[in-house]
Amino acid sequence: MDKKPTVYDVAREAGVSIATVSRSLRTPNAVRATTRQAIRTAIDRLGYVPSGSAQSLAARRTNSIALFLPTIDELDSLSDFELATVDEANMVIDRPTHHVVARYDSLYFDTVLRGCELEAWRQGLSLVVSLGMGHSDADISHVVNDVSGKVDGIIVLARSIPDHMLEALHRRRPLVMIASSPTAHEGEFDLVRVSNRKGMCALVGHLLDAHHVSRIAYMTGPDDSPDSAKRYEGFCEALTLRGLNPAAAPIYRGQFSQRMAFDITSALVERDQLPEALVCANDQMALGALSALHRAEVDVPGRVIVTGFDGITETDTSNPRLTTVKQPMLELGRAAVATLVKRVDTPDAPAMSTELPVTVLLRESSEGVLPDA
Repeated sequence: MDKKPTVYDVAREAGVSIATVSRSLRTPNAVRATTRQAIRTAIDRLGYVPSGSAQSLAARRTNSIALFLPTIDELDSLSDFELATVDEANMVIDRPTHHVVARYDSLYFDTVLRGCELEAWRQGLSLVVSLGMGHSDADISHVVNDVSGKVDGIIVLARSIPDHMLEALHRRRPLVMIASSPTAHEGEFDLVRVSNRKGMCALVGHLLDAHHVSRIAYMTGPDDSPDSAKRYEGFCEALTLRGLNPAAAPIYRGQFSQRMAFDITSALVERDQLPEALVCANDQMALGALSALHRAEVDVPGRVIVTGFDGITETDTSNPRLTTVKQPMLELGRAAVATLVKRVDTPDAPAMSTELPVTVLLRESSEGVLPDA
């Protein structure tokens, strides 16, 4: 089409009235499912941006950008909240507990989000944050359509929006991916990520060369996590370079969950199947493993070395302090915003890809007592 598609074009394409299109965008539950699907299909095909002010970004901007994060654990137990004034102070005995809260990778999200906020502020932009995955396609589509019409561009953290929606969204709005882009179209997306493979390879190489571990195990994240996949590639590469078979190393599916890592490690202790080194694909699994080992009074690193990946703040206060690969999470968020600003300013430029370096932090969970500087 030579002109920007309008609500009239969507109505004609879907075979419905303009009022029905508007109602579907504002209150989708008020429209039959088959009608909503027809309208969504028309929107995707035409590349329509559902906004009354939809114009060329170069001519008119909202000075707002959006960030889509994956859904987080707290949503599963979120209940209605009622405002109430209760003027009192309660006192309870706060006893120690071995319960581990499963937050998955929300600590990682917190820092990336903070980086986006800081760079958006520096660039004079407002940041709109929304949750993606974990809902039905219809719900995600409604949220994406609603948000995309209010912002100049969108940042998507991997696994936040299904690939088939990303491709349509990419045609309608400037879009930057953090961590990964759709496999079939990777070279077409602006992408910001860190050196996951090299970081894990360097860490595991150190364990093999400096500590001469022969029984090493790996605790992995979700199957659909691009970060987890790259880190496992680095794990395998380090073993292969030293003539070792990666397939011989046990793999435990911790799903990036502190709670699951705690349970898995506790089971290994009970079965007396602990490796010499437990390499975890993120810090929260490693912290869960440390908690289980501490509860079982297993010496770390004397009996088993534990390592993580990410470099969240909690790793510097754990006991022992956790050896980890620190990725520049704050800079990752900032780089995503800076890339999106460039894309908005130069919409026809070739796709941009940025990879940020990581740092292996050797601490007591692998090295034992460290000398003072």
